[in-house]
Amino acid sequence: QEQLVESGGGLVQPGGSLRLACTAHGFSLAHYAIGWFRQAPGKEREGVSYMGGSDGSIYYEDSVKGRFTISRDRAKNTVYLQMDNLKVEDAAVYYCAATFRGVLVRNAQEFHKWGQGTQVTVSS
Repeated sequence: QEQLVESGGGLVQPGGSLRLACTAHGFSLAHYAIGWFRQAPGKEREGVSYMGGSDGSIYYEDSVKGRFTISRDRAKNTVYLQMDNLKVEDAAVYYCAATFRGVLVRNAQEFHKWGQGTQVTVSS
């Protein structure tokens, strides 16, 4: 019933852009902190970007800083991850996650709701 659904993944060339969306179904993201995570083949899951539920805070991991932008559209109950200047090393399955917190959260263990993931492939 309560689900997070990612969309927007696909194949893009290095230097290209994608916008991922994470839409909540069955509940409101209004007061949930959001995390974007990714897992590449042979790699551990890593954090990408985070947004506090109500304090307006945003954090980007160094690997994506300056290239990715996290945002929220409360009217659409959706969180976005705009990915620009994509690199081959960005290829991964991207997951959104939510936890009922006002402050920004970076620890994956603190997130209670997870989406199914969307594949991002970066290849020439």
